Amino acid sequence: MEMVEAIGIFGGFLSLIFALIPIALAVFVLIWLYQMKVNSDVQVKQNQEIIRLLEEVRNK
Repeated sequence: MEMVEAIGIFGGFLSLIFALIPIALAVFVLIWLYQMKVNSDVQVKQNQEIIRLLEEVRNK
């Protein structure tokens, strides 16, 4: 009887882990997308600065 209880506890723990995997994946994907957006914003600012500097050099 103790073996059945151990399997029940282990099975419950395993099903909890499998239930949390999609949630964890969704959180990681959202964090990844947010980081991509932030990096994209930084890159746009850097590109604007490069364009400004190039126009400044061209107009000298």
